[in-house]
Amino acid sequence: MKRLILSVPFLALTLFVAASCSSGKKSSNDPGKRSRTTGAAYAKKEGEGFRVADFKGQPAGPNMVFIEGGRFVMGTLEEDVMYSRDNIDRTVTVSSFYMDETEIANLDYLEYLYAVSRDSTREFYAAALPDTTVWAHEMSFNDQYVDQYLRYPGFRSYPVVGVSWVQANDYCKWRSAVVNREMYAKYGGKGEKKTLSFGRKKKGAEEVADNTPQVTGRVPIETGINLPDFRLPTEAEWEYAAKATIGTLSVDENYDNRIYPWDGSSLRRAKGKARGEMQANYKRGRGDYAGIAGRLNDKYQITAPVYEYYPNDFGLYNMAGNVNEWVYDLYRPNSYRDFNDLNPIRRSDYQDEEKNYDNANYNSLINNRVRVYKGGSWNDVAYWLSPGTRRFLDQDSSTATIGFRCAMISVGSAGKRKL
Repeated sequence: MKRLILSVPFLALTLFVAASCSSGKKSSNDPGKRSRTTGAAYAKKEGEGFRVADFKGQPAGPNMVFIEGGRFVMGTLEEDVMYSRDNIDRTVTVSSFYMDETEIANLDYLEYLYAVSRDSTREFYAAALPDTTVWAHEMSFNDQYVDQYLRYPGFRSYPVVGVSWVQANDYCKWRSAVVNREMYAKYGGKGEKKTLSFGRKKKGAEEVADNTPQVTGRVPIETGINLPDFRLPTEAEWEYAAKATIGTLSVDENYDNRIYPWDGSSLRRAKGKARGEMQANYKRGRGDYAGIAGRLNDKYQITAPVYEYYPNDFGLYNMAGNVNEWVYDLYRPNSYRDFNDLNPIRRSDYQDEEKNYDNANYNSLINNRVRVYKGGSWNDVAYWLSPGTRRFLDQDSSTATIGFRCAMISVGSAGKRKL
């Protein structure tokens, strides 16, 4: 009897070790009920010990499409008619990420303005307003767009324009806060008070303007509920998503590089019921914005609704034409030489300093405030519709031909579940 009692602890230890060693391979989505390395059981409730939350993969944010990363040739595939030599082709690899399937529309931006007007300083609200005068020109009658384009209900689904790079970034910060607030309310609220503020902070009795959205009551990152921040896509991400060479794969890793976000060198559809229709909203030639009444080509004199035309092979709309789009990168003509070949980006003037361009003496337009935009617009000829082309503009400037869409990193397991 004594020997049996002595064997009980040994038996318990044996069962503990066996349980910890026989559970098979673990994964991020299925870590098991016990620690892989200690065999200790994970806690089932908060406060009872180390708890591992259920995880089914990163949710796809609203309006977001999953872009599977890979290798591609970044740069122009056409003759460099501008002789800029700033987009020489180079092979790079981009990690998987998410991107808006459409450009940010007027209605989306009006939602942002409404939120800012209710919880922000007057100064910040004024700074967030798009510049509607970008439509105005002394020699062009565009008064209807100056007065109506942003707010008239008929333009709700048209891309917002007159937005600077700085304003686009502020929108991304606000969107990150709002989406994660909704995530918190859905998955982690439990009756706690949730607040969201943006555009202001209070210091004593003084209200201080601040363009960084703040959200309280946000669930811990370990839960997998929070989404990463929305942001502007990098130039490499944008170009990779636009070319969508995933649709040209043949045998093994062979694929065709594309001049445009679709197959072939024509801007009209070559097959099917839509044969002959324009595949993008652009300026066909001098003075020709839409064709002849009764036989219109791209149908729109200015911008088109964000879901107009066919999506590319990643499911993204208007990656050529309609409006150019801001990307994150600072502009430098030699970025293609300096880029890392994995997830390239130019955040600053590292290795290509501002002083090299003598902007202060007006010998160059290049400084540390100019940002890249890509894609071509309703007011551009076909050359600029090629994803490899690039132009730049001051980050505080805006035009009637530039809009934006957001991107987001893909973290860990490449899950694609919806919110």
